[in-house]
Amino acid sequence: MPWRRFLLWQHATSLFHGLLTLPFIWLLWALFNDALGANPAEALSRSTGDWTLRFLCLVLAVSPLRRFTRLPELIRFRRSLGLATFYYACLHLLCYAWFDQGFELNDIAKDLVKRPFIWLGMLGFVFMLPLAVTSSNAAVRRLGANRWQQLHRLVYLLPLLALLHFYWMRAGKNNFAEVWAYAGVLVSLLAYRIWYWLQKKFPA
Repeated sequence: MPWRRFLLWQHATSLFHGLLTLPFIWLLWALFNDALGANPAEALSRSTGDWTLRFLCLVLAVSPLRRFTRLPELIRFRRSLGLATFYYACLHLLCYAWFDQGFELNDIAKDLVKRPFIWLGMLGFVFMLPLAVTSSNAAVRRLGANRWQQLHRLVYLLPLLALLHFYWMRAGKNNFAEVWAYAGVLVSLLAYRIWYWLQKKFPA
């Protein structure tokens, strides 16, 4: 019955929101139990960056999954995933500003010029900020559906900036295995969206 389906999705949504907090809870537990290795600051910065990338992949995966599974209700998870991506990006930025730079604005400004992957990460955060601010239904009503959709197309720039940020960061260690793994996932998801758009634009 419809009401049972509604209640099922309500419970699933609550459970899903709880799952989004698990990485943060684990990091807190690891921090207070000395489980982050010899360099906890680096481990926190790396982990929050990794989770930002993972949630970005999941955001882009929602629409393909919704079409393949024929479950339109999956779309309700996209907003939560987007906000989780922004939340972990904020934690990643906080770790950098606090542990690496000690909240010294002059040092951060110098680092932006010195290391390209830092300003790429900052640029990605700047693009992510208006998406998070306008994620509510009230923002959709204020902007109008068309303008809201145009603004949120910025999400397609984020994978490029995130991958370049990750690539240049790993270039110092000459370790690109994870970079190519994320690149494969994100490029596949973006390629699907291009294919789907072409199918709608030029139907056979």
